[in-house]
Amino acid sequence: MTARAVQPQVMVGLMSGTSLDGISAAVVSFADGPTGRPQASLLHFVQRDYTVQERERLAAAMQGGTARDLCRLHADLGEWLGDAACDAMRGAGVGAANVRAVASHGQTLWHEAGHSTWQIGDAARIAERTGCAVIADFRARDMAVGGQGAPLVPMADVLLFAHDVSWRALQNIGGIGNVTIVPPATTGADPRVRAFDTGPGVVIMNGVMQRLFGAPYDRDGAIAATGHVYEQVVQALLAHPYFVESPPKSTGRELFTPPFIDAFVTRCTDAGASPADVVATATAFTAATIADQYARFLPEAPHDVLLSGGGARNATLVRHILDAFALQAQQGRTVPQVRLFDELFFDAEAKEAVAFALLGYLHLTGRSGNVPSATGARAPRVLGALTPVALSEKS
Repeated sequence: MTARAVQPQVMVGLMSGTSLDGISAAVVSFADGPTGRPQASLLHFVQRDYTVQERERLAAAMQGGTARDLCRLHADLGEWLGDAACDAMRGAGVGAANVRAVASHGQTLWHEAGHSTWQIGDAARIAERTGCAVIADFRARDMAVGGQGAPLVPMADVLLFAHDVSWRALQNIGGIGNVTIVPPATTGADPRVRAFDTGPGVVIMNGVMQRLFGAPYDRDGAIAATGHVYEQVVQALLAHPYFVESPPKSTGRELFTPPFIDAFVTRCTDAGASPADVVATATAFTAATIADQYARFLPEAPHDVLLSGGGARNATLVRHILDAFALQAQQGRTVPQVRLFDELFFDAEAKEAVAFALLGYLHLTGRSGNVPSATGARAPRVLGALTPVALSEKS
């Protein structure tokens, strides 16, 4: 087992999520604090937006494609990830000699809970592009020991972002929504931690915008704010089997597919909804799924909820989340304080990249990266596969 680092270690975390917005790259310095909990300092963060063509290639690959298409995309994405890492390293003023490793999530093409998962983005290309060792393929080991392979961000929520004295929920709203509820600060994978995908994040909202307005997303929720919510559609969709299924559970674009989004639009328009109404209803549906899943599966009432991900930038979505929690208060549930992750820590857009940088740091220091109570794994495991730096570039 690798010895734990005494001196700070610089890692680069790379993340490309289900929203297909682009690549997040974070340069992070880690060191273990007096209690043994890692402490993180974000040195620099960049986002590399996908071009329209790149986004279309990724979206198409999730629905099909030839072996040649997938092979080429795997290699090309490795180059894009490597470029993003290099940009972040330049911004932080660090070179390859100063970086212990790059930790890359890659891009999930397919995730089949209970069986397998597949993230692309050639680690060898990243290593050659950056001159750094690369740790990738984080989800497979958890699945090999009976886990869902997701969510993996909870380890960062436990070690880096827990409240000192109260229970806290950390709600990410990317393409898919996911929550981690953590007890007061601890030093490891506390078995009381719960984490799971709450359902769609912005994937339906963005899909509706693309179909009805030709735009990639609803900036600041401006269009949703003008529409009427068709509550009967929201309530009907909350009966979907996924929302009834107990955690641990995970989902993705393999459930919330283009046909699912088409059917959502049709259901709304058949009820008389205007295009703005459809966007408003999609936004309210995401908010409703979050509140619904908390009520069903989080027996510990969190003191606060920290929102992160692209959806946290949508003011109308945040308002709907507040309304959904307020409605539950009428049924006797405690209303948590809802805040943006940025208010307490750093730019929330960097959170998942920082989380994978942490998983890389844990890999190198011989510590488990999964939270079995969140993924359903039979045991904790060190996550990821290491691609070493080239021999000629070792110091």
